[in-house]
Amino acid sequence: MSVGWTPGEIPLSAWRDLFFGAGFAGFAEGTRAQVDLCQQTVMQMVDGERAVYGVNTGFGKLAHIRIAPEQTTELQRRLIMSHSVGTGPLLDDAVVRLVLLLKANALAQGHSGIRWSVIELLLELVAKDVLPAIPSKGSVGASGDLAPLSHMVATLMGEGEMRIKGELVPAAEALAAIGRAPIDLGPKEGVALINGTQVSTALALKGLFMAEDLLRSALVTGALSVDACKGSTTPFDARIHAVRRQQGQQQVAGVYRRLLDGSAIRASHLDCEKVQDPYCLRCQPQVMGACLDQLEFAGNVLGREANSISDNPLVFPDTGEIISGGNFHAEPVAMAADNIALAIAEIGSISERRQAMMVDASVSGLPAFLASESGLNSGFMMAQVTSAALVSENKALAHPSSVDSIPTSANQEDHVSMATYAARRLTDMAQNCRMVIAIEWMAAAQGLEFHKPLQTAAPLQSAVAALRSVVPSFERDRFFAPEMEKAAALLAGNTLSALVTEPVGASYQ
Repeated sequence: MSVGWTPGEIPLSAWRDLFFGAGFAGFAEGTRAQVDLCQQTVMQMVDGERAVYGVNTGFGKLAHIRIAPEQTTELQRRLIMSHSVGTGPLLDDAVVRLVLLLKANALAQGHSGIRWSVIELLLELVAKDVLPAIPSKGSVGASGDLAPLSHMVATLMGEGEMRIKGELVPAAEALAAIGRAPIDLGPKEGVALINGTQVSTALALKGLFMAEDLLRSALVTGALSVDACKGSTTPFDARIHAVRRQQGQQQVAGVYRRLLDGSAIRASHLDCEKVQDPYCLRCQPQVMGACLDQLEFAGNVLGREANSISDNPLVFPDTGEIISGGNFHAEPVAMAADNIALAIAEIGSISERRQAMMVDASVSGLPAFLASESGLNSGFMMAQVTSAALVSENKALAHPSSVDSIPTSANQEDHVSMATYAARRLTDMAQNCRMVIAIEWMAAAQGLEFHKPLQTAAPLQSAVAALRSVVPSFERDRFFAPEMEKAAALLAGNTLSALVTEPVGASYQ
């Protein structure tokens, strides 16, 4: 009986677990045989007369230059050194772990021509938490993530730095700490390691996982806002959403129905004269459902990309061929990341609109700015302004990156994806959105205070209780920022998203 993952068949939910620290089970039995066969095919080409890109030729625009057999190892080394030109802050450890695992998953499928021992080293670095220091900037997302992946590979060769428990140390020293010596790359190994979309994909997966948790959290804060403003639950009626036929819309409407079921606040105004609520309450299923659909689409694309082979050229041992193509072009990742960005921007946008409604006494029916003794107290006046600022920033960040391109490598690489930036900016967007949702959580909980002794529904009472464990109710103005940070930290720990028990989110399938 085989143990471990079959390369190329790791489900999206497993990548989520791996990103958040789960151990990697290794690869299934029989994986090494295919890798060894592929590497033997490459070695047979080394002494041959045929020019094979990345084996006995230069790279990019220099692919027409033949390299002598005795220089193939030096070719790989110089490739890595010349391509290690990244800049900017280092990728965080969780992303780097995912990069290593994604790269190992691609190489282990036996079409890259790499030695099994190199794959083992990648997995050992993850297992022992000895991680390459990889700058976050310098990739245009075509010919793969060349610069950041070169920094990764350089550390295997003893160059650059690695992180051990958060401390930067010289790479050779870090390798020695786990009983390893720097490696020399064999024919094609350098190009196999640095071609590929693994950095873009890891960053996009991080963005996806954050966005899914934000969406689930915002469903809870949106339901809290409904009750805080004595909104109607009629717009969540299943019949309305069934005739629209949009899957995400139907799913999230069901979440709202469950979260608000049994609310004494709702029961208190069933026969009120108000005909319709503002869109930020009434149209939540339509907006959040559309966001869910975008995340589902992106999750499907990224799930495939996580299991893809995206280096070049590819080796096909069954026919003895090495074929050049363009799988390194990260356009699918870029477009998926752009869709995630749209979803994050809209999740925050409609949350901010609910906050604006709650602080407006003429619309919400609540005290102005959710403050007792309004005037003496400013309440949530400026907290909503902070949300507006963050939402506006996310609007700019949501501009699609995949529509941009700039030629590189003397016009050999004349159309690029910009996937790395498309994915990297998702973290900033998600952090902005998280604070917006945290402020709504605080505002809605404060709004519910004015309806006591009436209580909201049981799941929403749990949401308020969790908040009140770190943020007391507001009776008078006080230093606000630290409590906003505490609420955002609770959100980051999935405190609210855990209240959504339905399978909402691509990686939960």
